[in-house]
Amino acid sequence: MNLTQDLIEHLELKQLDNTLFQGENSMVGSPNVFGGQVLAQALNAAYRTITNNRILNSMHGYFLEPGNLELPINYEVGIIRDGGSFSTRRVTAKQNGLTIFILACSYHKKEEGYDHHFKMNEAIKPPEELLSWSEMSEKYGLLIPKRMKEFLDIPRPVDFKPVEPMNPNLSEDKSPYTDVWFKLKGDAIGLDLASKQQILTYISDYYILSVMFFPHASKAHWGNTRTASLDHSMWYFRDFEFDDWMLFSVDSPSTSGARGFCRGNIFTRDGRLLASVAQEGLMRPKG
Repeated sequence: MNLTQDLIEHLELKQLDNTLFQGENSMVGSPNVFGGQVLAQALNAAYRTITNNRILNSMHGYFLEPGNLELPINYEVGIIRDGGSFSTRRVTAKQNGLTIFILACSYHKKEEGYDHHFKMNEAIKPPEELLSWSEMSEKYGLLIPKRMKEFLDIPRPVDFKPVEPMNPNLSEDKSPYTDVWFKLKGDAIGLDLASKQQILTYISDYYILSVMFFPHASKAHWGNTRTASLDHSMWYFRDFEFDDWMLFSVDSPSTSGARGFCRGNIFTRDGRLLASVAQEGLMRPKG
């Protein structure tokens, strides 16, 4: 995948029955299925059972087994409730009969109400002053470890520009905060809200667990630590367009018991808060 349209087509599932859908996989650098893909495809399945124009307001998912990249994933939707204001769906993702992921999501009818949100840090460098992953690979290719360069060079439909790029040759502990700008590649104007929320969910699984390593960087890294996404929750606040760079601000309030907890806020460039994310990940030292 290299463009927005590739991602949209990848997230659009094949319908097998009224509440049964099937999706294919794409490799993003991990030997297992990317969690953001499973999250977004599960939402695609759930959204297609919503017939009352309600809007996704939250979702909570649990990763139970690593997904096999070679096998399609079947998504079975349970229609739990259609109330006066909210609709609830449950999605079970399976490969060869094995449940690998479960999702609960809520849809809300459009209503007017009070409005406030956290402000974005306006002191952060703008994306024009930063390098994207592909630009970092091109500029510093000979200085980057082979596995990291291979990861940076994988074609993606999203450009990422970290505000403070990590130096793989510098291992020192630092505060558990980070920010990254991101932007879709190709035309993304005029998408319906359901598609935009699915794409935003897909992107939200990038970067978020990396921050749990920051306070332990002198000892822990991806190579000597067993990691996996355990769960992922997201709340959606406002409609938006993918017409400019967006900011993903992430922090990690706690690591303990071989688990790391991370959370993030996604802002438009002009500072509107679009969504909040929370994820817990396995962080188990190897050996």
